[in-house]
Amino acid sequence: MLSSFFAPRSSLARLGRLTSYLLPLTISMTTAAAQSSDPALEHARKLLESTPLIDGHNDLPWEIRDSKTAPRDVAAYDIRKTAPKQTDLPRMAEGRVGGQFWSIYIPGEIKDSGYARVQLEQFDIARRMIARYPDRLALALTADDIERDFKRGKVASLLGMEGGHAIENSLGALRSYYALGARYMTLTHNVTLDWADAALDTARHGGLTEFGREVVREMNRLGMLVDLSHVSPGTMSDALDVTESPVILSHSAARALTDHPRNVPDSILARLKKNGGVVMVTFVPAFVSPDAAAWDFAAQKESNRLKATVSDTAEQQRLMDEWKTAHPQPRATLKQVADHVEHVRDVAGIDHVGIGSDFDGIESVPEGLEDSSKFPQLFAELIRRGWSDGDLKKLAGENLLRAFHSAEATAARLQKLRQPSTKTIEQLDGPRLAS
Repeated sequence: MLSSFFAPRSSLARLGRLTSYLLPLTISMTTAAAQSSDPALEHARKLLESTPLIDGHNDLPWEIRDSKTAPRDVAAYDIRKTAPKQTDLPRMAEGRVGGQFWSIYIPGEIKDSGYARVQLEQFDIARRMIARYPDRLALALTADDIERDFKRGKVASLLGMEGGHAIENSLGALRSYYALGARYMTLTHNVTLDWADAALDTARHGGLTEFGREVVREMNRLGMLVDLSHVSPGTMSDALDVTESPVILSHSAARALTDHPRNVPDSILARLKKNGGVVMVTFVPAFVSPDAAAWDFAAQKESNRLKATVSDTAEQQRLMDEWKTAHPQPRATLKQVADHVEHVRDVAGIDHVGIGSDFDGIESVPEGLEDSSKFPQLFAELIRRGWSDGDLKKLAGENLLRAFHSAEATAARLQKLRQPSTKTIEQLDGPRLAS
């Protein structure tokens, strides 16, 4: 009989269910065994379950805006599953992310309708994204919010403006953006402003103009963190002269290790001890690897040459692709990122270093730090280098929380002393030249 050679259908079903249960369990046990073979990684994961890891910079809102399939559609860009670039909820959970500054970046080169429309759209995208996942994300407006949300098992989600061009020389606009939730503003992006020099553009002012100093003073009064990533060393220095609150650099690295204009000179790092500020070390390959920086400069030079000599944009792209094939981009490494973290610690002090990945704002990533699941690997590397738990907690988020609490305390004091500034750039810097 056939029944003597085959199990009954009910038995087969039970066997199938058992197999479907045991297979993932076996895979999970194998993965856990592999993880337990790396005590430093297990140590890092456990530490980040009790201390919020606060990432200073992630460009996911612009990725949603720029989506090839459904631009600006927060619902279509589903971060409950694997997203196109480096950030989604499962990988953030694996990476033990406890707090995230979402960059509400807008390009400094927009010309169509001024900056305000695009900046407001980015507020809208970021806030809709946070609201869409209430079980996983929570809008945070204060340092206390970060600590509260972390205890509730949610990622405290803060908004950071990337580029003071967005305020269009208006302190009233700055205050309006703060009211919408912006808790830091990078004074410039890549374009020098009427009142501040950028690192990657011509230095026209030698740092900040008098109006630029007033922007910093008003940010202090509001409690908005002054972000000095992207600005020139002169602007960094001037801002440190003026500010009464700790500054941050939301995504920068050490210029002593990689000579890139976007990085922080040791002279500025040394000043953070008195200011109380925090450099949030980035993962951008060209900022952490000298070889990647050299490649980046060479690629930009070739791109500029092609734009000057080839009129057809499609042909420009084809030739640029050929150049990249012939000149492969060097990979940065996790160990190089750790070197920058340690350099900032050694020069500025352990109280002045944090993490600012720039995930979703970069096309290439360091080996070992490929996406937002990999933060514990960086902490494991530092554990192997002898870092104490107390120092790791400062790096993870305690330094940023201290700076944020300090900025809030300064704001509470200043708001008792002075009213919102009504100064204009014309009053402080003189008449504007016609463009």
